[in-house]
Amino acid sequence: MAKQIRSPLPGTFYRKPAPDQPNFVADNGSVKAGDVVGLVEVMKSFHEVTAEEDGSNVRFQAENEAPIMAGAVLAEMD
Repeated sequence: MAKQIRSPLPGTFYRKPAPDQPNFVADNGSVKAGDVVGLVEVMKSFHEVTAEEDGSNVRFQAENEAPIMAGAVLAEMD
């Protein structure tokens, strides 16, 4: 079963630290527990979203700059 990374709060999801920067995690990439996978922006405040466990083959379910709800699946991984 795939592991999931969920949004801790509602807002706008960003896969990059800034528009001219690369994504925090590449499609099909790997993460370690504690790695930042994206940001959720709420009222001009940015909150880091981190992986809670190690994973590989990361598949993002949320698009960059997409509005999301709390608990929404942002990515799945093996």
